Amino acid sequence: METLKEQKLILASKSPRRRYLLKQAGLSFSVIPSSIDENSVPFSNPENYVKMLAESKAKDISKKYPESWVIGADTIVLVDDTILGKPKTKNEARKMLRRLSGKSHFVFTGYCICRKSKADFFSETVTTEVLFKTLSPEEIEWYIDTGEPFDKAGAYAIQGLGTFLVKRIKGSYTNVVGLPVCEVIEFLIRQQVIGLTVDSPVKR
Repeated sequence: METLKEQKLILASKSPRRRYLLKQAGLSFSVIPSSIDENSVPFSNPENYVKMLAESKAKDISKKYPESWVIGADTIVLVDDTILGKPKTKNEARKMLRRLSGKSHFVFTGYCICRKSKADFFSETVTTEVLFKTLSPEEIEWYIDTGEPFDKAGAYAIQGLGTFLVKRIKGSYTNVVGLPVCEVIEFLIRQQVIGLTVDSPVKR
């Protein structure tokens, strides 16, 4: 799988996790993070909110690079009708992990892919349900001390050490990491932004 030479792809996010996911998919792209004020986007409901944030980020970069395809994305964690952001302190991380312990929560990732010059625009929200194991106080403190909960929505990274917290998921795994790769790739293939290539046959 590769980005076609005549197409230019930009990720409008500074997230190293989204960058990693797209690289794993074999895509060539530039990283140009959006600088929009997220507080300027009004909250409605989780599905619409993350999609509006993704749209705002993609549109922001697309104005500057109208000939390129731009991907914007945003992820939030919802438990008991409460959004969990990124903890700034150990105490905030502790409260979030206690709240998630033994419960199901939902991860919403909104993504937007657009190209301003051709008025191409698509956005949607993908939802994944995640069930946490019941965490002991010792497990919570150990995980916080690793430093991994910080800069992560919901105070955990499913692709990292935080994998041990998760008992079951229903839906897209990569969505929890930060980008629903299957849906993004499907759209890019339909729009002929990327193509499928095989360098060498798989021997069986």
